Amino acid sequence: MAEKFPNPKTKLLNAATRVIRSKGYAGSSVDDICREAGVTKGSFFHHFRGKDDLAISSVEHWTAVTGELFATAPFRAIADPRERILAYVDFRSALIRGELPDFTCLLGTMVQETYSTHPAIRDACDEAILCHARTLAADLDEARRACAPDADWDPLDLALFVQAAIQGAFILAKAGQDPGAATRAIAHVRTYLAALLPQRAGMPSRPSRTANN
Repeated sequence: MAEKFPNPKTKLLNAATRVIRSKGYAGSSVDDICREAGVTKGSFFHHFRGKDDLAISSVEHWTAVTGELFATAPFRAIADPRERILAYVDFRSALIRGELPDFTCLLGTMVQETYSTHPAIRDACDEAILCHARTLAADLDEARRACAPDADWDPLDLALFVQAAIQGAFILAKAGQDPGAATRAIAHVRTYLAALLPQRAGMPSRPSRTANN
C-alpha cells in the first residue's frame, strides 16, 4: 500500500520509477530523479550510494508495490483456475491506460539497457521477473491439472513466456506510440492460454475483456 505521506527515500524510489520508465535508465540522471521527488541531492546520497544503488532498490520497491497489486487484484478471488488465469490476462490489459510511462514495466525498461553493462541491476530485474512468474506458474499448474492433465508444457516456462509476450507488447506500444498495440497483443496471449487450457464441459466461457481494445 502506498504511504500517505512518503518519506524522502520512498519519494526517491517512486520518482525513480516514473523517471526511468519515461527516459530510460541511461537517460535518467540523479538530478532528474531528485527534481521529480522534490528532494535535495544531499538527501539522495543520504539514502543511496549512487544511481545504480537506487536502481537496485527501485527494483525491490517495484516488486513490493506490484506484488501487493496483483495479490489483492479481483482475479485472485476466482476459484476456477482456468478462469483465474484468463482474468489475470484481462487484468494486465486493464492496467494499460494513460501515457506509455504510466503502464510500461520498470524491469523490462531497465534490463534491456543494463543487461551487459550493469550486472547487479540485470540480476535484480531477473529475480523480480522470476518472482512474479512463479506466482503465475502456480496458477498455471493448478489449471493444467484441472483442464489439461496430459499436457507436457512446464508451468514456469509458460509463465515466463507470458511475461515475455507482455514485455513485447509494451515494446510494440512504445515503437508505435500506441497503447492499443499492447492490448491487441495481450488479447492474443489470452487466446493462446484459453486454447492450452480446454474448457471443461458445463462451464460457460469467460468473455474476453481485451478483444475489442
